[in-house]
Amino acid sequence: MGLTKAKIINEDTRDTIECLFNPTEYTIAKANSWQPKPVVGKNVPKLDFTGGGSRTLDLELFFDVFEKKGADVRTYIDKLWKLTMIDESKKHPKTRRSRPPLCTFQWGGNWSFKAAITNLSVRYTLFRDDGKPVRATAHVTMQEAEDDTEQKKTNPTSGSEPGRKRREVRPHDTLALIAFEEYGDSSHWRKIALENKIEDPLHLRPGMVLSIPPLS
Repeated sequence: MGLTKAKIINEDTRDTIECLFNPTEYTIAKANSWQPKPVVGKNVPKLDFTGGGSRTLDLELFFDVFEKKGADVRTYIDKLWKLTMIDESKKHPKTRRSRPPLCTFQWGGNWSFKAAITNLSVRYTLFRDDGKPVRATAHVTMQEAEDDTEQKKTNPTSGSEPGRKRREVRPHDTLALIAFEEYGDSSHWRKIALENKIEDPLHLRPGMVLSIPPLS
């Protein structure tokens, strides 16, 4: 079995940033709020729990394209910056306010972390003769956006909602090929396209995660 690459998925566009190198470590932290309530005649006040705080995920991602002729590491880094930028097309219907996209950090099929990026800093450490950066380390801090204990129950074999299977697009995959492998009939490719809001069936990118709806 090949090495499973960590990835960050833009939850609004479903664009995927595949990590060139998996992180060597990451840190998860959580803070809860407790309110001290003085008790007469006691040295220690009583603590009342007032609510839980979001978990944070802190990690460093390493990117290096030095061996790729003419490559610029900002091709990957710009996708990370996009996750911190306000998307004007995602205005709230009531407040009319926009926000940056939510994203999911995923490494393998056993665990994922849906969050918003609250801090991103990038250190460029190697450059070509013309100043083009080819190596960078990104320090990413994410704040949890969804309590994983309250998420919809999933099918343990597929990791998706009941009746929905998820499939990652592989190199050279087409919708027709995916439909044939999933349904035994390539003509059902339009069903997959509609489910995933794919306007151009030729524009599939390796790493995309597709929802595979049931035929019935």
